[in-house]
Amino acid sequence: MADFVKVCKTSDIEPGSGKTVEVNGKPIAVFNIDGAFYAISNTCVHRGGPLGEGEVYGKTVICPWHGWRYDVTTGANQINPSVTLETYQVKVEGDDLCVAP
Repeated sequence: MADFVKVCKTSDIEPGSGKTVEVNGKPIAVFNIDGAFYAISNTCVHRGGPLGEGEVYGKTVICPWHGWRYDVTTGANQINPSVTLETYQVKVEGDDLCVAP
């Protein structure tokens, strides 16, 4: 069973946006997509851009540095789906958002 770590309150991430959190020293991007939460690696594979700071459109986050696009639900790059980011389990406990690193 995964060990979940509290990373923030659900209210800290508005619908249609993301936030960068740190779990065990690892930067993770957490997104609120219509009230459902998803977590992927915060680091774009292109040049290391911070995805938690990217613009969110539907289920897509756009890297703020060079525009690479990823599906936040799967971590797949939208141009080349064989390029994927690590994804993490997320659960809500009351108003706490928890991620399993």
